[in-house]
Amino acid sequence: MSKIIVIGSPGAGKTTFSKRLSALLHIPLYHLDLLWHQTDRSEVSREEFDKRLEEIIKREEWILDGNYQRTLEWRLRECDMVFLLDYSVDVCLLGASSRIGKKRDDLPFVEEALDDGFRRRILCFGTEKLPKIYELLDQYKDKKTIVIFKSRKEADLYLEKLSF
Repeated sequence: MSKIIVIGSPGAGKTTFSKRLSALLHIPLYHLDLLWHQTDRSEVSREEFDKRLEEIIKREEWILDGNYQRTLEWRLRECDMVFLLDYSVDVCLLGASSRIGKKRDDLPFVEEALDDGFRRRILCFGTEKLPKIYELLDQYKDKKTIVIFKSRKEADLYLEKLSF
């Protein structure tokens, strides 16, 4: 387990889980949001994002935190382990709301509100994104270790077991 991706709905807690996992395994953590977003809230080009991602993927060890479905299959090919945080919409909305106004090390700016577009991404994740994620995971199930959590408690218990 040296190349890991952590995916799930916005607000699921991918970053929190990834930080804890990184600390336990001593594997460097990279946030896809930091590769994509700039401090002025603009975004880099797809080409620049892909170049940055490729530089990380070439390394011996990494944990990649984030969805970015366009590059998911690429990351699935390169990783040896996947964690999917498949949580309810309510849990994800609460998670996203709880970080408003807080400085984070996984995003180069402070979110000032849960805007309608971001809220919609959370509300529609289960119907628009999750089926494709499960389809891709099914294609890799014999080649990768895939762990799916349905609750934060499940994820917490997994990390507690790792710490022993």
